[in-house]
Amino acid sequence: MKSWIVIRPQGIPISFRLERRVPLVLLAIALITLLTMVLNISQGEYPVPLLDVVKTVLMGETENSDYNFIINTLRLPRVLVAFLVGVGLAISGAILQCLTRNPLAAPGIIGVNAGATLAAVALTVLFPTAPIFMLPLLALGGAISMTILIYLLAWERGSSTIHLILIGIGLSAIASALTTLMITFGDINQVSVALIWMAGSVYGRSWEHLWPLLPWLIIFVPLALLLSRDLNALHLGEDVARGIGSPIELRRGLLWITSLALAAASVATVGTVGFVGFISPHLARQLVGPSHEGLIPTAGMVGGSIVVFADLVGRSLFAPTELPCGVITASIGAPYFLYLLSRSNRR
Repeated sequence: MKSWIVIRPQGIPISFRLERRVPLVLLAIALITLLTMVLNISQGEYPVPLLDVVKTVLMGETENSDYNFIINTLRLPRVLVAFLVGVGLAISGAILQCLTRNPLAAPGIIGVNAGATLAAVALTVLFPTAPIFMLPLLALGGAISMTILIYLLAWERGSSTIHLILIGIGLSAIASALTTLMITFGDINQVSVALIWMAGSVYGRSWEHLWPLLPWLIIFVPLALLLSRDLNALHLGEDVARGIGSPIELRRGLLWITSLALAAASVATVGTVGFVGFISPHLARQLVGPSHEGLIPTAGMVGGSIVVFADLVGRSLFAPTELPCGVITASIGAPYFLYLLSRSNRR
């Protein structure tokens, strides 16, 4: 028999019900993630002892004056960006899988990745002299524009889930074709930059990339947690949700916006890191069960850990050559996707 923890903050008319294993699972994942972060920061052309990494991050100074620049300026923001992007993609995927009631759903299926990629490649190939800080801004604009277009085209007496998915797939195909066209006829030097971005990489990410990403997570991750009870109702079906008095269109619209905003901000920051939004909710579901009050934070932690680990593997596997973390996540996620697909076909 399951045991639950009920959390009711004073002065706030909300409550959360968590299985007792959820805090322990979150603590275990957090410790694994922190260890992976420290290992990631310590690796590189200039190795840093693990103890010095911890001292430098916590106190800002060590006996070696070079450590502060290497760790706090070059490597720490990169690791934090990797973790936050993983959190955003994983929570986005968990919401989408519930809203579509499709275990194979992910942010890429509804056109977010394609819209961001098209905008970023267009800037890189067509306007090579544009300042580099414009890349994530335009990618974010492309993702949001694609999201709005899909939602408007799918609106028919309410946001039809099947229409959203089908229109998202169709517009993704169009955007991918335009992206391929620009890559085919673009300048080779600019195309190589675009291809690296499309592979999904946290290479060169600094505090300047972290700060624009942070507000999106500060706003939409708590919103996802607040709406987790509505996800439980929607997962049972619209009739059940209406029966318990949940305002379907309002809550579903907020959840769509939350999912798409997290995915758009993440993709705009590092490119298309594939399969994180797909596999993280499945792994979290195996750890804490289907209740979204525990699934949402667990999926976020799992996603953050996966991207940090993928970045570590990409930097270490063929050092000093670095593989984009998107290549590593795809090599893990694609076989897992085929496994789930074959398992669902056997049922």
